[in-house]
Amino acid sequence: MPSDALMKAMNSAHRVLLTISGGKIGWSAQSMPVIELTTIGRKSGQERVVLLTSPLQEGSTLVIVASRGGDDRHPAWYLNLVQNPQVGVVLKGEPKVQMNARVASSQERARLWPLVTSDHKNYAGYQSKTDREIPLVLLEPIS
Repeated sequence: MPSDALMKAMNSAHRVLLTISGGKIGWSAQSMPVIELTTIGRKSGQERVVLLTSPLQEGSTLVIVASRGGDDRHPAWYLNLVQNPQVGVVLKGEPKVQMNARVASSQERARLWPLVTSDHKNYAGYQSKTDREIPLVLLEPIS
């Protein structure tokens, strides 16, 4: 599984691509929109920013996958938003919006997982690498 250092390096390289292209390249990956997710660190209390893909959108709700490449551990961003579900989201370089993050219920996951994996088979591959059930997170606008 990728190390934390490698994951951070990949995020940094992606940020450089967004910066040098003036945001013209990097807001899409593998036919999915890329989002910039800002969480509050559960230990530090500091803002933490990560670039992720959203394989499914339903109306104004964005679905993200806490896969960490099939690792047996949850990603740090997931642990952060479980503790503090108010997050910031940048989509397509637009201004950041505040959203509420929540883990999909078992019924929601049962409905959404096949939709995610039918178009993005890499997620099914990640699930096959780990015994943990990979959570789906719903990012919903704050009314």
